[in-house]
Amino acid sequence: MGPRLRDSERERPGLSFQLEADHSPPVWPQLPGTQQMQAHLDLQVDDLDGETERARALGATVEEHQPQEGVRVLRDPHGHPFCLFLPGS
Repeated sequence: MGPRLRDSERERPGLSFQLEADHSPPVWPQLPGTQQMQAHLDLQVDDLDGETERARALGATVEEHQPQEGVRVLRDPHGHPFCLFLPGS
C-alpha cells in the first residue's frame, strides 16, 4: 500500500494511493475508445485562482478544456485529472 491521507484522530474516512507502473493517463475530455478516468477528486476551495497556482507550484498542470465557470480541471504530475471548484459551482 502507498501513502494514505486520513484524519489523525480517526481511522475512517481515509484516502489511499498505490503506484501503478503501467498507468496510462486518461484522455480529457473523454472520447470513446480511449483511456477513461477510473477515479476523480473534486476539491472545494475558496480561492480558485490562488489554489490553482498552488497546485501548479506543486507540479499540477491546467487542462485546456474547462467545462464551466467556478471549476478548474487540472492533472497531477502523473496525469490523473482532478478538479478544484468554488462553493455553489
